Amino acid sequence: MNQNEKDLAVFQTRVRQMILQYQELKQENKELYAMVDENEQIISQLKAELAQRDHDYQLLKTARMLEITDGDLDGAKERLASLIRSVNKCIAMLSDEKEEQE
Repeated sequence: MNQNEKDLAVFQTRVRQMILQYQELKQENKELYAMVDENEQIISQLKAELAQRDHDYQLLKTARMLEITDGDLDGAKERLASLIRSVNKCIAMLSDEKEEQE
């Protein structure tokens, strides 16, 4: 083999190596794009789930505020009923005193 044939053989070998490396990188690139697409889908799902949970949380906060308000309302009703009983007792006592005076 002369020098030109050796150089050509080396060149062909290098070209084949570059083609193989290109194909490997192309496959790796394809896999990486697939991973990116999958991760983007997961991110979209998680964002949707987060939005739903945030909405549920807001509803729960509203319900909790209403529950507290209802609890305050019940407490206020109980206090008012207690005050009414006290006033009725006072009226009854005053009525008894008035009857005794008459």
